[in-house]
Amino acid sequence: MKTENDKILIIDDEQYICDSCRQVFVKDGYQVDIANDGITGLRKIKELKPHLVFVDLKMPGMSGMEVLEEIKKIDPTIVSVVITGYATIESAVEAMKREACDFLPKPFNPDELRLVTGRALKRRKLILETNRIREEKDRMKENFISMVSHQLRTPLVAVQQYFEVILGGMVGSVSEEQKNMLNRSKIRIDELIRLIKEWLDFAKIDANKLVSELKPTDLIPILSRIPDTLQSLAKQNNVNVKMDIPKNLAFISGNVNTLEQVFLNLVENGIRYNIDGGNVTIAAQMENGYVKVEISDTGIGISQHELPFIFDQFYQVNPGNRTDGTGLGLCIVKRVIDAHSGEIKVTSEPGRGTVFSILLPEIKEEKNER
Repeated sequence: MKTENDKILIIDDEQYICDSCRQVFVKDGYQVDIANDGITGLRKIKELKPHLVFVDLKMPGMSGMEVLEEIKKIDPTIVSVVITGYATIESAVEAMKREACDFLPKPFNPDELRLVTGRALKRRKLILETNRIREEKDRMKENFISMVSHQLRTPLVAVQQYFEVILGGMVGSVSEEQKNMLNRSKIRIDELIRLIKEWLDFAKIDANKLVSELKPTDLIPILSRIPDTLQSLAKQNNVNVKMDIPKNLAFISGNVNTLEQVFLNLVENGIRYNIDGGNVTIAAQMENGYVKVEISDTGIGISQHELPFIFDQFYQVNPGNRTDGTGLGLCIVKRVIDAHSGEIKVTSEPGRGTVFSILLPEIKEEKNER
C-alpha cells in the first residue's frame, strides 16, 4: 500500500525507538521525521503534514493521549498508531476512543512495524476514499437542488400564473365546467410547487446550512404576522386564528425565515385539519429559561399510534382519509427546531384537537432589548 508520497512521523521520548523506526522506514522508501515530545510532535505535524503518526503514550510533558486528541483537530485524515511498553486493555480502549487505529506494544521487530504500518496506511486510503465519495455525493446533491429549483419550479410557477389569468377571465369568458377543471388542475400545480419548496427546504436544512445563520431574534413579530398571512386560508376553512402572546419575550438565537416557516406550517395544519367554526390559538410565554410557543387547535386530532412517527421523513398523517400532504412538512419543522437547539412536543387526541409545544433557549443578555 506504500506510495512515494507516504509521510510518517514518530513521536517518542526514547531516541533508540525513533532511530530504529526511522531506519526501517527510510529503507522502505517512506518520508520520515521524528520528535521526542508531544509539543514538538504537534509542531512537526503542522509542518510535515504526515499521513501516519506513531505516538508513544508515556512521554514527559504532554501525554500521548493528549497528542492523539490534538492530531484529530489538526487533520482528521491523519491515522495514528500507539506505541508503548505499558500496554493495558484500559489504555488500548482509551486510545481507540481517541481514534488511534492500531496498537503496537514494545518491544517490536521490523516485520511487526511494517505490518502495522501497512494496515494504518490502508486505513487512511479508505478514509480518503470515503471523504471523496461523500464530497461527490454532496456535489450531486447540490446539482440536484439547483436543477429542481430552476428547471422544475420555474416552469410550474409560470403555469400557475397562466391558470390564474385564465380563471380571472382576462383572456375571455370561461364556462363553469371549464372553471372546475382548471381549478382542479391549479390545485395539483400548487401541490407540486409546495412539494418542491419543501424538498428544497429539507435539503438545505439537511446540509446543515442553517446553523451558521443564527442571530438574536425576537419571536413576537414573527408570530404576529401569521394571522394576516393565513387569513385567506382561515376564512376559506371557517377557522378563527387567535393570538395569546405577551408584549415582551426574551430573544433567542434564531433564523427568522426558517422559524417563520415552522410556525406557518403548524398553524396551516391546524387550519386545514380543523372542524367548521373551529379555532387555532398561537400562545407564547417564558418557561425556565426558554421561550415556549404553543400552537393548539380544536381539530380532528391525531391517533395515538401515529404520534411517534409524525416527524419522520415522508410520513403522512391521514386524518379523515385526506392525503394532500407531502410527508415533509413536520420533518422540516423538527429539523429546524433541532438546529435551534430547541425541543418540540405534540399532544393530541382524535376529536379533541392537537397541541404542538416548542421550547427555544433564550439569550439572557438580549432580553427585552427592542
